Amino acid sequence: MGPTPSSILEYAERRGMDAFPLVGKGSSIRDRGRAHVVGLAGFEPGEKTMSAGTSALPVLRWVGLMWMVVWLPAYIRIWGWTNLLHLCDIAVILGCAGLWWSSSLLVSSQAVSSLAAGILWAIDVGWRLVTGRFLVGGTEYMWDTRFPVWARLLSTFHIGLPLVLLWAMRKIGYDRRALALQAAIAAGLFVVSRFLSPELNMNYAYRDPLWHRAWGPAPLHLAVVFIGAVALLYWPTHVLLNWMFPITSVTR
Repeated sequence: MGPTPSSILEYAERRGMDAFPLVGKGSSIRDRGRAHVVGLAGFEPGEKTMSAGTSALPVLRWVGLMWMVVWLPAYIRIWGWTNLLHLCDIAVILGCAGLWWSSSLLVSSQAVSSLAAGILWAIDVGWRLVTGRFLVGGTEYMWDTRFPVWARLLSTFHIGLPLVLLWAMRKIGYDRRALALQAAIAAGLFVVSRFLSPELNMNYAYRDPLWHRAWGPAPLHLAVVFIGAVALLYWPTHVLLNWMFPITSVTR
């Protein structure tokens, strides 16, 4: 068995060696050793970390697969392929892929995407049930009788998906790269959505969800929607998840 980090530090202390010359001379040997460990590992000693494995989610991976088998063909049949470009639908696909591969990055990024969206969806549906009006909008299709009830009920994934992803992160941790990945996914979908029909207003690429208006030319409007999504939804969720769950260690 090779020498442990503690034995190396103790030996350096006894010999008076400058084991880590890159740290300031005023620091103690142990402080310099700590700094060296932080530099190599990418996190502070004592910070809760975990590594995800392909067998970390033996039950949830199959739950995700069975959901996709039911949900994906039904959604394509009822709503069409274009509907899958919604951020919430992409979250289902990538989230289930993350469950299957026990990918903390995919699970975490889609938790960043779906947690606030799921809360807003549930509030809007609940508000409509209680008051007869929509609070935010975007859930009108749940009362559209042109579509079968069972197909509309499949949209309850807005509530179920965030709960499943939160449970998964208890097992595989939260990946800090999730915010950057989800921001990139959202940016790409916003641009693609602008090429679809204005009547669809996919991902609010033509009119924002609050004031239902356009914010100038396409580049300006997309920038406003993107910044709003990151600043008001993704960033707060990232901070919350970063605090709630252990951090997934990343192999460098």
